[in-house]
Amino acid sequence: MTRLRLVGNATLAVMFAAASFATADGRENIASYFDLSDAESVQVAQNTTASPARLVGQTSLVEEFNQQVCFNTPGCCDDACGTGCCDDIACGNACCDAPGCVIPELLLGCFCPTPHCFDDWISPMTNPVFFEDPRTLTELRAIFLQHKVPLAAGGGDVQLYALQIRAALTDRLSLIATKDGYAVSSNPLIRDGWADVSLGLKYNLIRDYKTESLLTTGFTYEMPVGSPRTLQGNGDGEFHLFVTGGTELCCDWHYLSAFGLRLPVDDDAEESSLYWSNHIDYHFGHGFYALTEFNWFHWTESGSATNLGVSGGDLFNLGAQGVAGNDIVTGAFGVKYKPNRLTEIGVAWENPLTERRDVLENRLTVDLILRY
Repeated sequence: MTRLRLVGNATLAVMFAAASFATADGRENIASYFDLSDAESVQVAQNTTASPARLVGQTSLVEEFNQQVCFNTPGCCDDACGTGCCDDIACGNACCDAPGCVIPELLLGCFCPTPHCFDDWISPMTNPVFFEDPRTLTELRAIFLQHKVPLAAGGGDVQLYALQIRAALTDRLSLIATKDGYAVSSNPLIRDGWADVSLGLKYNLIRDYKTESLLTTGFTYEMPVGSPRTLQGNGDGEFHLFVTGGTELCCDWHYLSAFGLRLPVDDDAEESSLYWSNHIDYHFGHGFYALTEFNWFHWTESGSATNLGVSGGDLFNLGAQGVAGNDIVTGAFGVKYKPNRLTEIGVAWENPLTERRDVLENRLTVDLILRY
């Protein structure tokens, strides 16, 4: 009976602490809520601080407590900006690393669960093919784009329905599929059809739990398998080399930034360009975020395939003549909601901030992310 009482008290203690964290300190002695003796308090601590090996889909009580406390509580860094949840007594670094892969090997290795640390971050919204989240993630990201084309480029709208896939092969290495989908267009130059497909890898170079900072590098190769009538499938493919990183600012603010190069295999059929994307968000608590983003696109070399005078922005590479040296800056604002650490729902509105618009009049981006 004593053993059953101790186990029951340990379970209730963790559940009560997680539920009352926002109103109570959440890090007070758990035993004080249940009037436990000193010996019983020691036993509770032993039962709730261990993180034993687990099977896929199982979550220990302490891990569930850590996840709920770290995600649901604004300013959980103890009012010391730059010190993240993972340094709290309740959250050791062990809760931040993905457990060993225990599912059958698939493709290049095994797909690991998304690590728990950096759970209060959100993924960027705009420049969706190239602005890569620096975290190691296993997820499906459904994207809908409502893209309005300027009258100078034919006018009309393009709707894109896409699905990105990311799979953590280790706690630092990820497989990423960042471009695919089907486009529906009312623009006279772009017909309905399939987009090209991009596939690559990213590797986490720096991961600092104390400052909640990340630096990641990677590459993708865009395979020219899309529909020519949708202005896809041209050239011999395109390489994308990138560096992306982020950090937490004063507890509830987050900053992400990415720099990348687009290098076509056939530089006559497609142009070369670079970009710099930036994201800032603020967590209001209870999973609600406000965000703003800015993207700078610069074309370094023109193609020779078309004389349309527009390059295609982030979704197309038209191989246009005379676009070298062109610059476009876009700005966006939006909101995201995270009902839990494994789900994100977002919407963002984007407009060019420069006089040059290329093929972008404005764009609505909606995404749904489901993580493992």
